[in-house]
Amino acid sequence: MILKHLLLDLLTPICKSWPSEFCLEANKLAIQVLGGYGYTREYPVERLYRDNRLNHIHEGTWGIQGLDILGRKAQMQNGAAVAVLRDEIQITLDAAADLAGLASHCVQLADALAQVEATIKAVSEADDSSLALANATIFLDAMGHLVIAWMWLKQAVAATVGLDKGHEPDTAFYRGKLAAAQFFYRYELPKIQSNLAIVASLDSTCYDLASDQFVGI
Repeated sequence: MILKHLLLDLLTPICKSWPSEFCLEANKLAIQVLGGYGYTREYPVERLYRDNRLNHIHEGTWGIQGLDILGRKAQMQNGAAVAVLRDEIQITLDAAADLAGLASHCVQLADALAQVEATIKAVSEADDSSLALANATIFLDAMGHLVIAWMWLKQAVAATVGLDKGHEPDTAFYRGKLAAAQFFYRYELPKIQSNLAIVASLDSTCYDLASDQFVGI
């Protein structure tokens, strides 16, 4: 039970923030589908976009949640929560390893997890704690992508098993799930590599800015 609470603590800032950020992106694309009409009140996506803008500041802004996960949750009890997440992801990796078409996803997810752990280690060893957290927001972004990739792999396992059972009415549904998982692994998950590299390097581009310098930005 204690281990599950640790995992919940780690996932809480992700659950609060990642959907608020990327569901808004989905909402934006919905408006694009409708063109100029998408921003009129004849369609609900305009209202949904206005409403969803508030999600970024509910129960702590994106930046606050980033500081929480990188400065506290990822490092608490010597990384115990991340270890629980690793064990849970490994269960899914083991389930997917021998299924057709999922091997590359397994490798990619395992590599992403290793980079996340290496990034946390680099931050925890930093001498300047403020600098170490200067890029916490993009770390939260990357952690969210990692967790969503894990969720997609779980769905891909279920879809593959479902296809193997050969129930014809569900075939299109399962193939759609596999296609969506592949999209995320090919288009979205690779994006975290550059973000994590910035965090691990303790990049100070933003941290070094003085208040008067923002005038020229």
